[in-house]
Amino acid sequence: MDIEVLGPLSVRENGVSVVPTAPKPRQVLALLALSADQVVPVAALVEELWEAKPPRSARTTLQTYVMHLRELIALALARGEDQRCTTPKDVLATVPGGYRLQTRGGTVDFREFERRAGAGYRAMDAEDFAGAARRLADALSLWNGPALADIQVGSRIAMEARRLEEARLCALDQRIVADLGLGRHRELLPELTVLVNQYRMHESLHGQFMLALHRSGRRGEALDVYQRLRTTLVSELGLEPSAALRRLQHSILTTRLAARTT
Repeated sequence: MDIEVLGPLSVRENGVSVVPTAPKPRQVLALLALSADQVVPVAALVEELWEAKPPRSARTTLQTYVMHLRELIALALARGEDQRCTTPKDVLATVPGGYRLQTRGGTVDFREFERRAGAGYRAMDAEDFAGAARRLADALSLWNGPALADIQVGSRIAMEARRLEEARLCALDQRIVADLGLGRHRELLPELTVLVNQYRMHESLHGQFMLALHRSGRRGEALDVYQRLRTTLVSELGLEPSAALRRLQHSILTTRLAARTT
């Protein structure tokens, strides 16, 4: 079974989609996919589907959703060569206290992302900027949009989606650091222009944009980026930029003033 959650949900057995169209069964499958090969307790599934107000029939309704998923898995298994050896209950197993979605050697995109990103971080630690940029870009290429963008989410899936998004932003941040270390300042400007508009209060991305502009000879624009971020932070959060960003702004400002006096 192949699972993708870094974008729209995709779960395939023998290349055949087993993602249902109804929102609630899709939600069940998404939570199972996020814990592939691990037990998801019934209580966790009930909480995801109905939060703090489950109906009296919650467990029976959940069982109906699981049966529907197994019907789709059965259709997909019928397309494979091992159809006589594997049953839907082997793939979506009932275990004490919950259910487990078995990948049986298939691919899971978010785990592959973590593996590739980890290789990129190790390259960064070794100051191998070229290797880090390549490996982190390779990890980020697995993303096809916001995690589980097409799923109606409850608290548990929402939490996992936020965690994955933070992991993506961390990898993106380090890939840009690596590219800056390789002197790719001008090449980064279009991408950073989009990113700082998308993440209006993300200090690291703004600092990287300032640095790329400054190293591209656009000091005035770099200082403008700082001022826009400061205005946003003060007006929306009541906070000043971090000390590190203030130091960067001071360094750029000092360089500009020094250039004017020489």
